[in-house]
Amino acid sequence: MMSSLTTTLKLLFFYVIFILPILVSCDSCKCETEQTKENSEKNEALHYKLGSIASVLVCGALGVSLPLLSKRIPILSPKNDIFFMIKAFAAGVILATGFIHILPDAFESLNSPCLKEKPWGDFPLAGLVAMLSSIATLMVDSFASSYYQKRHFNPSKQVPADEEKGDEHVGHVHVHTRATHGHAHGSATSSQDSISPELIRQRIISQVLELGIVVHSVIIGISLGTAQSIDTIKPLLVALSFHQFFEGMGLGGCISQAKFESRSTAIMATFFSLTTPIGIAIGMGVSSVYKDNSPTSLIVEGVFNSASAGILIYMALVDLLAADFMSPRMQNNFKIQIGANISLLLGSGCMSLLAKWA
Repeated sequence: MMSSLTTTLKLLFFYVIFILPILVSCDSCKCETEQTKENSEKNEALHYKLGSIASVLVCGALGVSLPLLSKRIPILSPKNDIFFMIKAFAAGVILATGFIHILPDAFESLNSPCLKEKPWGDFPLAGLVAMLSSIATLMVDSFASSYYQKRHFNPSKQVPADEEKGDEHVGHVHVHTRATHGHAHGSATSSQDSISPELIRQRIISQVLELGIVVHSVIIGISLGTAQSIDTIKPLLVALSFHQFFEGMGLGGCISQAKFESRSTAIMATFFSLTTPIGIAIGMGVSSVYKDNSPTSLIVEGVFNSASAGILIYMALVDLLAADFMSPRMQNNFKIQIGANISLLLGSGCMSLLAKWA
């Protein structure tokens, strides 16, 4: 009995002194290994996010700048037939962005099971917001065009009939007055010619289009910045780079046609280029407290995505495609028609394909 007890005590002593520390150290190693792996993944994700800021910035800046270099690259000039193809391709990209990328995400956010059934589950609010934003864009488009045309194209005052009559006694003075008036009228006419209704229209289009693109760009930037999985970040990085490049070409084409002053052009191009990188930086900053499935995040993302989709769909169909496809220049040239239609299908098809990854 004593010998068995002694043996048991020896085994227990051996276990406590030798085996238990080994097991504890192994558990500690396991925890340290998992912690190291998690930190390594975070560091790698951070590197990809920083790389995405640079990549998206360069692609966006390149895309929006190419059409603005039409003076140095004649093929990109709005007067060139190829410009119709490029603009149709970019319009297809913007159209697919609204229909394929943004609107489905908006429906997914606002119909999420994380939100209350009423009112979010009872009504397609994403479609309603998109429709209202399209109507609002139409109203802004219409009122802005009307305002600027009235401002720049008020009919000049005509010379009163009694001024045309004069005594021979004051004839010289009258002739001088008419000559002066004619000179002033000629100056006004030349000023009006420099700002045509078509030019005003192009300026409004470019500004409204940039608004719709910027809203969406910030949101997708935040979604990439808050992503933690490398498998999610990699395809987003590639998709966003292409996305910014083609959207930039569409916006750059509109800005080029609008003929803004150099300063305004630079501000608009820079603003577009920086929005998505800023969104990524914001996402990285709030990633520790940001929750994708929180009701507030889902509602904000859903509403803004819906509004952005409505703006982009309206702009692509009405201001970009309809304006060019119904223009006399394209209607009278069958080659341009065929090329523009093929470019439109290619642009929308390429952007739709990217939805497979992001």
